[in-house]
Amino acid sequence: MSTAQEASRRRTFAIISHPDAGKTTLTENILLAGGAIRAAGAVRARGENRRTRSDWMKIERERGISVSASVMTFDHDGKMFNLLDTPGHEDFSEDTYRTLTAADAAIMVLDAAKGIEPQTLKLFEVCRLRDIPIITFINKMDREAQDPIELLDEIASKLALDPAPLFWPAGSGGRFKGMLDIRSGQFIPYAKRTGGAQDPDEGHPEPVEFNGNSISQFLEDGEKAELEEQAELVAGGYAEFNVQSFLEGHMTPVFFGSALRHFGVAQLLAGIGAYAPPPKAMKAEKAGAETAVEPGDKEVTGFIFKVQANMDPNHRDRIAMLRLTSGKFTRGMKLKAQNTGRQMSVNAPIMFFASDRELAEDAYAGDVIGIPNHGVLRVGDSLSESGLLRFAGLPNFAPEILRRVRVKDPLKAKHLKKALEGLAEEGVTQLFRPEIGSDFIVGAVGQLQFEVMADRLSNEYQLDVIFEAAPFAEARWLGGDKADLEDFAGKHKMAMARDIDDQPVFLAKSSWEIGYVGERFPKVRFERTKERG
Repeated sequence: MSTAQEASRRRTFAIISHPDAGKTTLTENILLAGGAIRAAGAVRARGENRRTRSDWMKIERERGISVSASVMTFDHDGKMFNLLDTPGHEDFSEDTYRTLTAADAAIMVLDAAKGIEPQTLKLFEVCRLRDIPIITFINKMDREAQDPIELLDEIASKLALDPAPLFWPAGSGGRFKGMLDIRSGQFIPYAKRTGGAQDPDEGHPEPVEFNGNSISQFLEDGEKAELEEQAELVAGGYAEFNVQSFLEGHMTPVFFGSALRHFGVAQLLAGIGAYAPPPKAMKAEKAGAETAVEPGDKEVTGFIFKVQANMDPNHRDRIAMLRLTSGKFTRGMKLKAQNTGRQMSVNAPIMFFASDRELAEDAYAGDVIGIPNHGVLRVGDSLSESGLLRFAGLPNFAPEILRRVRVKDPLKAKHLKKALEGLAEEGVTQLFRPEIGSDFIVGAVGQLQFEVMADRLSNEYQLDVIFEAAPFAEARWLGGDKADLEDFAGKHKMAMARDIDDQPVFLAKSSWEIGYVGERFPKVRFERTKERG
């Protein structure tokens, strides 16, 4: 196959949802349906062999939540799937945002009983910003659910998306009997079964013709008539699925099922293969001029969207995740970072399967490979053979909570500095070094980030730390002419700090103070976001 043909078989997609909508369970079952694993591990199952494979951190396993994006690659039905599992918790929205920059489509998971929740809305806005097409999976149909029509109306009103159901459920909870494939007229029966069986289809009967005699095994006459009536209502009330409208971000195909019971997952995977877009051209800068990088271009290019340390605690590894945007990458190839001009030989590139991994001999646009390195590569770096291409950087957002951090053992202060810098490079938290004073200030979006940070510092670096209230409540990056910045910094020495990239940061006691100093120094910009890379 040519480079362009190989790229066209890639489907790189992220799974997004509100916490507890069943995202990680769906991830597991997509891998099971794709033949990538033989047993799905229920999230809270006991026993090491039944842990979810995409949640590999100790804290994720203990709490049954995802706090770090993970990448899984598998081959199925002639296509190569790259699945990006993102944290659902809002405290990790920045990690999710960065992961979405590497995705070509998103699966939005909704809880059938709860519908669209606040965090779902936030993540949807991120998809909108990037024009990412969205496939909807309404999960947990085996539990009592809202009326499916109400759920579709909620998608239409809250997300301004045209829902196009491809299937329609027969009941929910104890009355859930399966679903009708609206286009083929087949009925897919549901049988209650436990997750984790060797055969993903074990326990679910084969599809039957809705208007055939076999349907009587699964639906009573009244249930069949009710489903038929609802299907007619849906056909008349909602637009027919249009692939082009979906790719443009106006329409979402809607699937129903139960991830835990492995029902509806095979249909969702088939839908991803059929409708999710292959890698597309990416905007970039070359020698100051705007250009577009096509997946089939000869030059190998890509960008780092995530850095993850200590996936293998025995080796103190640090892996940069590279989303390839063009060319055919082969092991041992030399790539240059655009911002530093540094060239590196990529001799041990990794294909991910959550925390399992294997060497990647080659990869194409749309694939995600891991590059082991020791602090050379950072989030937002652009890599290419020439070193001349620069993709848009990834944003850092101003933190909402600031804390002082100190280590209980003063002799380990040097180790603390190194550990904090490592976590800041990953984007777990932000690190600010005040110009006056020796304490580090860490910034995060939410409280859970500090808990994850303390957990990782203890487990990965053997550091017991204390987070204390900081005298500051807000952080802003500064922009403007050098002379204006120096003048401002000279008058606010006690509130000045530097971030991990050595950029000047103003630490304020309140948002009111930012407005006040902003009026007094109109030539200085106080920025809530900063582009990395």
